Amino acid sequence: MDLLLILTYTAICVAIFKIFKIPLNKWTVPTAVLGGVVLVGTLVLLMNYNHPFTQIGGQVYNTTPIVPTVRGRVVEVNVEPDVFIRKGDPLFTIESKPFEAELMRKQADLAAAEQAVFQLESEYKAAQSETIRARAERDRVRQEFNRYNAGFKKGAFTAQQVDTRRQNLKGAQADLEAEIAIENSARVAYESEINGENTTVARLKAEVEQAQFNLDETVVRAPTDGYVTQLILRPGQMAVPLPIAPAMVFIHAEEYYYVGAFRQNSLQRLKPGFEAEFMFRSLPGQVFTGEVVNVIPAMAEGQVQASGQLIGTSAINTQGRALVKLKITDDIKQYKLPLGTNVEVAVYSDSFHHVSIMRKILIRMKSWQNYLYLDH
Repeated sequence: MDLLLILTYTAICVAIFKIFKIPLNKWTVPTAVLGGVVLVGTLVLLMNYNHPFTQIGGQVYNTTPIVPTVRGRVVEVNVEPDVFIRKGDPLFTIESKPFEAELMRKQADLAAAEQAVFQLESEYKAAQSETIRARAERDRVRQEFNRYNAGFKKGAFTAQQVDTRRQNLKGAQADLEAEIAIENSARVAYESEINGENTTVARLKAEVEQAQFNLDETVVRAPTDGYVTQLILRPGQMAVPLPIAPAMVFIHAEEYYYVGAFRQNSLQRLKPGFEAEFMFRSLPGQVFTGEVVNVIPAMAEGQVQASGQLIGTSAINTQGRALVKLKITDDIKQYKLPLGTNVEVAVYSDSFHHVSIMRKILIRMKSWQNYLYLDH
């Protein structure tokens, strides 16, 4: 672009010399050259600093690798490439019969568990009855032992008879303790709950929900409005839940932005809201208006991560450019530009605004240059 400015000045000088018939001598030519150096150099410095320009720019957009959450054979691809679809529309379908069978099995287990709850209640009540019986038997044997023990002191019974009743009491006590343990076990099995629900039933309900979720996930759906491009997936292929092996790439339909890489010298002249002009190599002779959204507050060249190595000089000896996020305010839908198109950008700050006219003229001249190219 600086070369365009020099050529323009040269053309003006030639025209002046021709029109006004200025003689070419040791005074006029050096004056024109030195004047050009001073004038062009000053204008270039003012223009480059206050109204920066970059040839390194392009459109950026987000994509999502579509990875299924279940594994299976693809039976149907429900989407066409490069056709707009809505959020929730099916992308492709995985064979569902194994997941349907698993869901039915879990539902059957749940139904059996719910019936088992009534069985647990019956067992608990039966255990309570056995405990009552054993306690009554223990109390009867205790009374008999007390009677024989009191009679032994009066000489009515022998020591052998008393010892026999003592052993009977110990056996009745042991039976009672065993029945109490059985009752406690039955009570725990019957009354064990999670949020007011039997633990086995709650666990199986969760498994049924998981099985239902897996079945629903056999139909993979669009995460947002958008489309799929470069569709390679076909029925018969295996879809696996591995991030390293996505089935397709989904492009979101959202507001797309452009990013330009500007020299760090002009960072103080790159602020949100400043006017910007865009020039596409694919649209020769046309310039579009936009504005700066923001300067991305980090540069990749300076990033460091925790590792087993110390940071050396090479880690900070970088000459990266600042990335600036921009958007086009003109309507360019009619041009059908593919996403990721390259762009050259000029930003016009509020300093030395009168110099910006020169940048605008030069960017339009450069836009016409895009008609000239040769295939290698």
